[in-house]
Amino acid sequence: MNGPLEGPGKDSGDTLGTAPQILTESNHKRWRRRAHNGHHESDFQAAFHAAQLPMAIVDRDGRVLTANRALGTLLGADPRRLTSRPLADLAGLGLDGRVRSAYNEALQGRTDRMSCTRRLKHADGHTLWAEITVTPTSRGGEALLSISDISERRDLQERLRHLQMHDPVTRLPNRTLFFERLAGALADSATGRTGLCYIDLDGFKAVNDTLGHRVGDSLLDAVAQRLSLCAGDPAGEECGGHLVARLGGDEFALLVESSTGTEQLTQLAQSVLAALQRPFDLAGQRLSVSASIGVVERETAGTSPTELMQAADTTLYWAKADGKARWTLFDPERNAHRMTRQALSSTLRRAVERGEFVLEYQPIVGFADDALRGVEALVRWRHPQFGTLSPDRFIGLAEENGAIVPLGRWVLEESCRQARRWMREHPGPPLYVSVNVAVRQVWDSDLVRDVADILEETGLPSGLLQLELTESAVMGSAGRPLQALQALSEMGVRIAIDDFGTGYSNLAYLSRLPVRALKLDGTFVRGFRTARHQNPADETIVTALVQLAHKLGLTVTAECVEGPAQAERLRRIGCDTGQGWHYAKPMEADRISELLAWSSHDVGSA
Repeated sequence: MNGPLEGPGKDSGDTLGTAPQILTESNHKRWRRRAHNGHHESDFQAAFHAAQLPMAIVDRDGRVLTANRALGTLLGADPRRLTSRPLADLAGLGLDGRVRSAYNEALQGRTDRMSCTRRLKHADGHTLWAEITVTPTSRGGEALLSISDISERRDLQERLRHLQMHDPVTRLPNRTLFFERLAGALADSATGRTGLCYIDLDGFKAVNDTLGHRVGDSLLDAVAQRLSLCAGDPAGEECGGHLVARLGGDEFALLVESSTGTEQLTQLAQSVLAALQRPFDLAGQRLSVSASIGVVERETAGTSPTELMQAADTTLYWAKADGKARWTLFDPERNAHRMTRQALSSTLRRAVERGEFVLEYQPIVGFADDALRGVEALVRWRHPQFGTLSPDRFIGLAEENGAIVPLGRWVLEESCRQARRWMREHPGPPLYVSVNVAVRQVWDSDLVRDVADILEETGLPSGLLQLELTESAVMGSAGRPLQALQALSEMGVRIAIDDFGTGYSNLAYLSRLPVRALKLDGTFVRGFRTARHQNPADETIVTALVQLAHKLGLTVTAECVEGPAQAERLRRIGCDTGQGWHYAKPMEADRISELLAWSSHDVGSA
């Protein structure tokens, strides 16, 4: 029987024997062709066995029919002992899934070529990386398998990848490798949990700025070593499912791929805090740092790397905001509040443009006669998702992101227009309207021009507009704010200090600022709610403030007047006006019109 690389046999019916035979032209051509093929196969056989490239001829089942010496050398085996055995078994060639399917397709001759990279096992036990190519031959049911040793190239690639995936300062996995591992951890398990400690050093910038980057890098390296020990891996790579990584700057992460619960994560965070709080002795200096740590743990299923990192980043922010040098566990309720704030902040400006804000007005009443003297404009946000929101839910956000400027301008314009409408529709003493102004409105806009334009447009006399600024914003005013207040006062606009008594309380400024009125903070007024339950100190303070204000030519309005006893005591003290639920809650403009319809303006008897 002929072998796969052997020439024609002696008993071939196509050879020229001694028996009488008619040498026809057809027979002669067949003999020459077979002779040529025999020489060709003989040449191929010689080249095959002498080739430096490890090769084998395999059948449809992947069994070796013939192997060359180079393949034997590569695998550490006699080439003759490789025959009749599956190469995959001999070399530890693990083929599975799509690779095995492609391998079989090539063996069956259904594809022109198949190539893959696999780790092979030498007879002495060491392994090597090889590129394996399978090409069907012209012989039916046979394929040429060649193997290239790419171990050196693979090792170089691994070294390059290690450099690309590790931080040069600490030799820890870097941000790229961290996110690769995080994505893999979340994708590989459908039932487990994944935990993360997100670490930021406190005070590192001061070390870097004062002692230089060389000392700063040494400190980062020392921190990395302690973190690795905390994670149970002195080598600094990973241990027991924990990955220690430097994400950049002075930020590190501990990834727990198979978390057993928040207790495991918080204990790990506590050990990190304790380890980093111990002084570092570097370059002859003793350095101290601490760390803020955000701790988050999630079910793997349904969690993306972005979601987990956002939660960790938020929690780290909380740890810093709560005082640093601590760990903070992710709190869904606190995060929901943050998300609500973020949602409100991001839509504030568009809400002004869409007309989602409305004004309510709270009466300001004279203590002497219970007559309606003015109103304070209070803005409400009719949010399409969260319902009607009071100012304490969004004014602070508006001041932070600058939306207070367009919102404040709208409130001012709407208040003045409404006050002018009341003035036209109701005879008798006109009401003044009091509008709150944030200090950022003074800095970020031309408040004086805005007020002048609005008064001219609405026709409201300037004396019927009162602007309220908080005590902390007014006290110590200089430069542009002070100039704005003086210009507004010269225009005839009333300037009032809101929540007086809770800020700096630097009374010397009262004589220098163009202030016309003080609004006493409600904390003082609540101190003498009834005759039986009262705080004498509060009454003494209020009495002194009222007397001082009157000597300076200022009027005084008491806020948060909730009952008749308070109103009576404030009247006896000499307070000028008051506002609060004793008189009326904030109401829509139409309700104020109804009050004005009473000729006496007697709100106290309403």
